[in-house]
Amino acid sequence: MSDKKADRLVSDNLGLVHLCANRLRGKGIEYDELFSAGSLGLVKAAKGFDEGRGVKFSTYAVPVILGEIRRLFRDGGQVKVSRPLKELSLKIMREREHALHQNGTEPTVAQLAAALGESEETVTEAIASARPAVSLTEWDDDGEHQADIPTPAPDTEITDRLALYDALSRLDSNDRKLIFMRYFENKTQSATAAALGMTQVQVSRREKKIMQSLHEKLK
Repeated sequence: MSDKKADRLVSDNLGLVHLCANRLRGKGIEYDELFSAGSLGLVKAAKGFDEGRGVKFSTYAVPVILGEIRRLFRDGGQVKVSRPLKELSLKIMREREHALHQNGTEPTVAQLAAALGESEETVTEAIASARPAVSLTEWDDDGEHQADIPTPAPDTEITDRLALYDALSRLDSNDRKLIFMRYFENKTQSATAAALGMTQVQVSRREKKIMQSLHEKLK
């Protein structure tokens, strides 16, 4: 697959990483670290995806994303990062702070990539690499006893996640944008309304209706 198509897959499917990371929230590793590992998995999936296999990208990507998260649990929350990625992550951090100060809004991956002259795939990987590692062990007050933190198999109930993503993909394009902005980009209803040419009240009502519809479909 071309780099351009891989970049587009990464940019369009960050929601898959959120779905996988949310499933394992509170299991011994911080959410940001789960998302970082999952993002690396998404990049690998985008690079390795073969459209000729006749499967949806989401079906192919979720096991790869979960594989990276499993590795994170096995490795004690540590992800090896190359020096170039570390340097790029610092540039991204500075550019992000500059954009927030100048525009008052969180810059997208595409905007960061354009500002730095990098591909969206590379920027996503660098952002993922910048998250701090956390320990998977606990110690008592004397620092003598180590207790393992139990973690469930991260590939349980993959079907539920895929069902959710499939339901989202079937939404009207405007409804899908609304949900993505509200729940994956964490935009306020006012910011979402401005981006979609709606009022805050319209966004609130539409969001409630969409969530009720998704709930019914996923019962």
